[in-house]
Amino acid sequence: MPYTTQIDLPNAVALEGDVVSGGQPTEDTLRAAAEVGYASVLNLCDPSELAFDERATVERLGMRYLELPIRGAQDLTPEHARSFDAALRDAPRPLIVHCGSGNRVGALFALRAHVCEDATVTESLRLGRNAGLTGLERTVRAKLGGT
Repeated sequence: MPYTTQIDLPNAVALEGDVVSGGQPTEDTLRAAAEVGYASVLNLCDPSELAFDERATVERLGMRYLELPIRGAQDLTPEHARSFDAALRDAPRPLIVHCGSGNRVGALFALRAHVCEDATVTESLRLGRNAGLTGLERTVRAKLGGT
């Protein structure tokens, strides 16, 4: 059974088999994730966006907590794409990657594909859209050198 069907994560999308992207989880969502075997949570939100102490909750539930605050378009950089790639490689799986809605997650998946995997602009944007990219697409396209 796909991991996305086992938890109530806003805008959830199954990626790479054992990675799920989406929006901001609740404490109940994180509890359910731990119960079905998730091992890690990668949070892209700025700490000011969080309604509860996500790190404490995730760690109390026995999962690994990683964070890479992406505050908006200004943080969509090659350096953050490389940091995102490293976090994805290092995080125990299965993994939840989230921001407020999933848009920044998709943006970073697109940038990562282009910067770290030499994907074309078209392929990078496709991967980003599949991971939740919506409102930041124009910005990401410009950063990738597309028109």
